[in-house]
Amino acid sequence: MSERRDDIKQQLLARARKRQRPRTATPPETQPTGGDASTRRVPERFTRFDAHPGYQQIAMLREGAHRLGLTDPFFKVHEGNAGATTTIDGRECLNFASYNYLGLSGDPRVNRAACQAAEHYGTSVSASRVVSGERPIHRELEQAIAAAYQVDDAVAFVSGHATNVSTLGYLLGPRDLVLHDEYIHNSSLVGAQLSGAKRISFPHNDAAALEALLTRHRAQFERVLVVIEGLYSMDGDVPELPRFIEIKRRHQAWLMVDEAHSFGVLGEHGLGLREHFDVSSEDVDIWMGTLSKSLAGCGGYIAGCRELVETLRYLAPGFLYSVGMPAQVAAPSLEALHLMQREPARVRALHEISRYFLEQARKRGFDTGASIGAAVVPIIVGSSPLAARLSHDLFEQGINVQPILHPAVPEKSARLRFFLSCEHTREQVDKTLDALGKAL
Repeated sequence: MSERRDDIKQQLLARARKRQRPRTATPPETQPTGGDASTRRVPERFTRFDAHPGYQQIAMLREGAHRLGLTDPFFKVHEGNAGATTTIDGRECLNFASYNYLGLSGDPRVNRAACQAAEHYGTSVSASRVVSGERPIHRELEQAIAAAYQVDDAVAFVSGHATNVSTLGYLLGPRDLVLHDEYIHNSSLVGAQLSGAKRISFPHNDAAALEALLTRHRAQFERVLVVIEGLYSMDGDVPELPRFIEIKRRHQAWLMVDEAHSFGVLGEHGLGLREHFDVSSEDVDIWMGTLSKSLAGCGGYIAGCRELVETLRYLAPGFLYSVGMPAQVAAPSLEALHLMQREPARVRALHEISRYFLEQARKRGFDTGASIGAAVVPIIVGSSPLAARLSHDLFEQGINVQPILHPAVPEKSARLRFFLSCEHTREQVDKTLDALGKAL
């Protein structure tokens, strides 16, 4: 009986392989042009996922890695909490690939907050918050975020990416303009595209270029939104916030700051870009951040004036039509925020180890670009194959760091990207940079 099953299995596999073989589609010029459109032959490349350009690109990259003898550096499975160290394939590694900047993901107090919330509220709020998914923990989290920013209110979304997509997508329209840093996150790009607004990028951190664009275009549009980040995760650098505030005021535009990587990292108390530059929170119209990095949870938030937050809470599609954030996701972020404020030594330790990493990398002659040494430090090697090889070699030595390859960055900017945690030690940094020097 088992032999018969094996025979049938082999026949099915043979048929599947036959169906997957590329077939030559009828050339467009020989396709029938008359009759019902439903009977016309469509080129097969438009009906097969393995012919999709995205899949073709993935296949090409995999083939290139295979020829170089490299393993896929992506989707590594972490078998426990990922902090300064992690376990991959049963082996403990030094970890420079996680956003657990303050070491609060995995903290027993944060874990306990999640467990208690799940026990009390269940594992899902089972509806949009507008309908019947609202829970006290939601408003507690939002009020704590608003207090940290010293603004009227905040609203929490279930996804950081969806926060930007839904906020930009709803607030702006075809008669509006979005001006953004060329290195802005994909979520802001998608939100701007969804809105139908005109979209123009300006060179990275170039306030003068932004001013020139506003001078040229402001009068042609109704609303204008300028979008920048608090800490750029590819380069580890920051914008000159006071300059951007002055420009947006003069041209009567809104300013939005994406603090996904800067809240919990910048400033003496980790309060982000505004604390770093000592500016009033009201000088920025829209503060955005994520809960998945320093705040040890998942999701995103918008903080600002009451009218902005109420508009998004009642009308932004990514909030209005989405199920509410599970309580066991909101509660640990709330606890992490409280711990960050009660334990400022975490932020100080992050600053110290980040600066040490940057100084030691530069002392060894590595190209760290424009990084200021705040949680994110790239080491630019200028070649995607080399970056992939270095990541592979370091992983073989128990050091986990991700390569950033073309087309994510220009080929000459291919790099290893190091994320620091307050729990990293100088000895771990020295070991890592020495190993990288030898690999090079």
